[in-house]
Amino acid sequence: MLKISVAAPKAKKIAKKLEIHGDERIDNYFWLNERENPEVIKYLEEENAYNDEMTAHTKHFQENLFEELKARIKEDDTSVPYKMNGYWYYVRFETGKNYPIYARKKETLEAEEQILFDCNKMAQGHSYFKLTGLSISPDNNLISFGVDTVSRRKFTIQVKNIETGEILPTKIETTTGSSTWANDNKTLFYTRKDEETLRSDKIYQHILGENPDDDILVYHEKDETFNAYVYKSKSKKYIIIGSSSTVSDEYRILNADFPRGNFHLFQERIRGLEYGIAHYQDFFYVLTNADDATNFKLMKTPTEKTAKDNWEEVIPHRKDVLLEDVDIFRDYLVLGERTQGLNKIRIMRWDEQEDYYLPFDNETYTAYTGNNPDFDTNILRYGYNSLTTPASVIDFNMKTKESEVKKEQSVEDPSFRKENYTSERIWATAQDGTKVPMSLVYKKGLKKDGNNPVLQYAYGSYGHTTDPSFSTSRLSLLNRGFVFAIAHVRGGEYLGREWYEEGKLLHKRNTFTDFIDCSKFLIQQNYTSAKYLYAFGGSAGGMLMGGILNMAPQLYNGVIAAVPFVDVVSTMLDDSIPLTTGEYDEWGNPNDKNYYEYMKSYSPYDNVQAQDYPNILVTTGFHDSQVQYWEPAKWVAKLRELKTDSNILLFHTNMEAGHGGASGRFEALKEVAEDYAFILDLEGISE
Repeated sequence: MLKISVAAPKAKKIAKKLEIHGDERIDNYFWLNERENPEVIKYLEEENAYNDEMTAHTKHFQENLFEELKARIKEDDTSVPYKMNGYWYYVRFETGKNYPIYARKKETLEAEEQILFDCNKMAQGHSYFKLTGLSISPDNNLISFGVDTVSRRKFTIQVKNIETGEILPTKIETTTGSSTWANDNKTLFYTRKDEETLRSDKIYQHILGENPDDDILVYHEKDETFNAYVYKSKSKKYIIIGSSSTVSDEYRILNADFPRGNFHLFQERIRGLEYGIAHYQDFFYVLTNADDATNFKLMKTPTEKTAKDNWEEVIPHRKDVLLEDVDIFRDYLVLGERTQGLNKIRIMRWDEQEDYYLPFDNETYTAYTGNNPDFDTNILRYGYNSLTTPASVIDFNMKTKESEVKKEQSVEDPSFRKENYTSERIWATAQDGTKVPMSLVYKKGLKKDGNNPVLQYAYGSYGHTTDPSFSTSRLSLLNRGFVFAIAHVRGGEYLGREWYEEGKLLHKRNTFTDFIDCSKFLIQQNYTSAKYLYAFGGSAGGMLMGGILNMAPQLYNGVIAAVPFVDVVSTMLDDSIPLTTGEYDEWGNPNDKNYYEYMKSYSPYDNVQAQDYPNILVTTGFHDSQVQYWEPAKWVAKLRELKTDSNILLFHTNMEAGHGGASGRFEALKEVAEDYAFILDLEGISE
């Protein structure tokens, strides 16, 4: 068990007066945002040293946990190959290596392997490495890719000649890493980011062999609340420029055979109009919330008449069904739907001869369409898993209705039996009477006596739904008696689009109170008690952790907040920070007094007070481009100043990582082991 044996770091206070709308805030730790200031680095290093000292007694346990987590992963693993344009593509890992190897085989899986990238070699000499945006030219000879070796999500795009193995000298800096080829095999479209805000705002056209400085700007998104991106339709006929904010979308299309042409506006942006497009024969299919279709509907429009006036309904809006995605094949239309929180996959023939759903018979499962790049096929690839069932990749023949499990995730633990675990869905009642679902998993034989340790998780923002999925890492908690609970709080889309709307902007507090009411329900139902209840969340979910710590600290024995977005008001008032302007439709714009006051009412940093807090572990990455390191740093400093308890408060900054943590499949597990050791130690579990 952790015992306080050394003095915690104390950040110096330099009062900074922040004033807007006639309201004055004093921020004593504002200075911690000076990234290059040696005193800032010194403070972060002091916190890291304190964390090391305080957890020294668990280091051996952390190492054992890491080995345990690692041992469950099949080290020499290969993804299920998918076929595209005459080649089978797959990713494989080799024993003892941290990074993937991307490869392909021509026509048949018995053909000779062609290695596209060995990330283990590419990552040498870098403390962080990320490869993204792989895009194959139509003639199969070239591949464009993006690399980030800092973890600031500023990728450099390069092109490799697959046949010769040569990486061309061209380097295109400060991009999203993604790019797409026109059909001439020499024109590449890509997205650049703003150097300061990292907003994706410019689409360029690059011609192979030419200087990137001479690349043609084909689109500039000037609205600071929108991000731009570019991709190719599945039909390969169109290059599509998208531009999206939280509540609006706009697209431009160009025939991929004529890359020097002009992009055609599909439908101009209208605030509140969201839509996405897919091409099939003479029509575009439009997934949209037009005409108050809160849960979205599917429409179609001729390729030559794409404005909203020409859209015709294909699948109507349904109040109880969220239409999440669409996948188009030559003979079939596949819909991803969600009803009462549960995923459904619907398959419809274009000739209207068949319309059916894939059968699923669980309440805590996740099903989703997988990688289906082949347009001219009857095979639908989809994924399935649950809280108790490892992930499977399944090929389903939409014509014969035959299924083939191509792969089930291997759990490299001879003692693992999925029958030894059970999952359930329960419903808590929120303070306003709303029923909030939770997905639970635990080892069979659980006694509801209030003495079980529970780790409760939620995210609850951006309409992101945390589906109940399998985790090999989580077994280390379940096998030691833990219950794992996902609270499907408002702010996600688990129960449809309205579920999201009720957890954003001026309804954001519902996210916090839902989580708290779920915690109370778990205690009332004797799954656990406040002595054994733990909470975990990251990023916007880290803000959720900050909120519940201020609102109901007495409910938890320990809380882990990873890369937490906690300084909401100051961040949203600073439009130079990456992502800020694009977030106004999620949190509100605090330059508006109503949003400012509401935001200030829940902002974790602004509401730290002199009260008892539970044990807390906070983690961040120094290079994080989404939640800057200084947010958790300031928050921890203020907690240290004001909290009235003697509980543990630890803060760990990965000085070499960003928002996603360490790179490499095994390095990331070390961070999981650190988190698990923290709560297991609080439970008095050391092996």
